Amino acid sequence: MRRLLSNGLAVFAGVVSMPGSAPHTASKPATAEHRPEPSKDPRLGFLRAFFEQGHCPAAELSPVFLEVSDAYGFDWRLLPSLSFVESTGGKAARNNNLFGWDSGRAAFSSAAACIHSVAASLKYSTLYRNKNLDSMLKTYNSNVGYGRKVKDVMRRIAPAVD
Repeated sequence: MRRLLSNGLAVFAGVVSMPGSAPHTASKPATAEHRPEPSKDPRLGFLRAFFEQGHCPAAELSPVFLEVSDAYGFDWRLLPSLSFVESTGGKAARNNNLFGWDSGRAAFSSAAACIHSVAASLKYSTLYRNKNLDSMLKTYNSNVGYGRKVKDVMRRIAPAVD
């Protein structure tokens, strides 16, 4: 009896959790908290096209850039632009350091780990925390024109913030 009951519960649970068994609901608009599936995210096409045009290895990391930018609340074009200015989208990256982090001395286990680590530092480090884009870029690299160069790349990726 117990075996029959447990099998019946398993079948019932499977039927209840089957796709399509829930009533149809309208999809939510894309926000920082809710983005479209990565494969349907229009930003992905812009980012991949930008990196592929330059034959940059970072093209395959486009979904990671978007995921991390959303998680940390950055303009989705910032991290890819920094990687382009610093290593031409991974072409000149050593030790998976796409961003020239620590004057190029930092080493990361993977390029994706680099993206996560640098984003966390930009978000939480007292050097960068609570700064606007211009101040953040000046702290990142104080060379005259650096911020303008990064923002120019941001506009090349896509002209406007979504």
